[in-house]
Amino acid sequence: MPTINVLLPGDASADRSYEIRIGSGVVGEIGAAIARRSGSRAVVISDAAVSAHAAAVTASLTGAGIDTTAVAVPSGEASKSLAVAGRLWAALAAQAVDRQTHVIAVGGGVVGDLAGFIAATFARGLPVWQVPTTLVAQVDSAIGGKTGINLEAGKNLVGCFWQPCGVFADIGTLATLPDREFTSGLAEVVKYGMILDAEFFAWLEGHAAALVARDPQALVYAVERSAALKAHVVSADEREQTGLRAVLNYGHTFAHAFETAAGYGTLLHGEAVSIGMVCAARLAEQLGRIGSDIVARQDALLAACQLPRSIPSLTASTDDLLAIMARDKKSIGGRLRFILPDRIGHVELVADIDPGLVATVITQQVAGPG
Repeated sequence: MPTINVLLPGDASADRSYEIRIGSGVVGEIGAAIARRSGSRAVVISDAAVSAHAAAVTASLTGAGIDTTAVAVPSGEASKSLAVAGRLWAALAAQAVDRQTHVIAVGGGVVGDLAGFIAATFARGLPVWQVPTTLVAQVDSAIGGKTGINLEAGKNLVGCFWQPCGVFADIGTLATLPDREFTSGLAEVVKYGMILDAEFFAWLEGHAAALVARDPQALVYAVERSAALKAHVVSADEREQTGLRAVLNYGHTFAHAFETAAGYGTLLHGEAVSIGMVCAARLAEQLGRIGSDIVARQDALLAACQLPRSIPSLTASTDDLLAIMARDKKSIGGRLRFILPDRIGHVELVADIDPGLVATVITQQVAGPG
């Protein structure tokens, strides 16, 4: 089974590097992994929709002699809120959780971000482990230590960096995902090819049908390659200080604005990212950074992965969307900055883009194909 190392600088007390375990059945290994860290108590925070996977994690923990409590949160982006975080903090306090208690996040990106934030902030920091059960979480959000909750003003505006002790990406959990949820995750996979690996992009073009059909061999490779690329970026720029990690946000400035304006949960994150990447590529074309051939290749791959490429309807105005983008974490002083490609496999952070041009691109995609 593939194992990927996320290499991070240690401090005086501990090595912060960790492993990403990928394969069918790896969820059963988490109990032994925590026991090796002298863990004797754990809290499993899970999405209510993945009770069977949470039960498997709990069984692994109790089998390793770890005293375990399970807490479920409602499915959906609305759970990434201050209200739900407050209830979780209160629950941990009622259970007299101490700093030796391990938190295990079981679910998709919502639970991973939320549980990671709870672990980072309760008792000034608890060890956290990620057990991602969606494709988007396995290839992206569970890796790298970004945690957070949403505000009405924007997505992920409150959060912190808090690296996990380990990630267990069990491919078997993907078999239970609804089609829409699974397909949504393919957007993040396509993203890695666009931003970092032209050969991987070409591989995806030849294996899109197998991925949509959830072929196990194709899935293992796609998750492994995506996770390896994410691990490389995180190892080199953990806290987005050099600008390298910002490339992972390709399409996300548009995507977060669409998600916020539509209402959290209306668009799945990967669906918004897919539309956002289309907008970013068209913006790059308008700026003369890429040709129409690259735009067409990305469009074709997204279509082959059965991902949306335009917004069917949008009640928010372009001015509203631009205002949301101005609050994006990549913006400086309200000036828009975007991650844009100059070829397949390479992107850059581009500043001071004319808002009028951005508005034009958005308008075209509301009425565009796909």
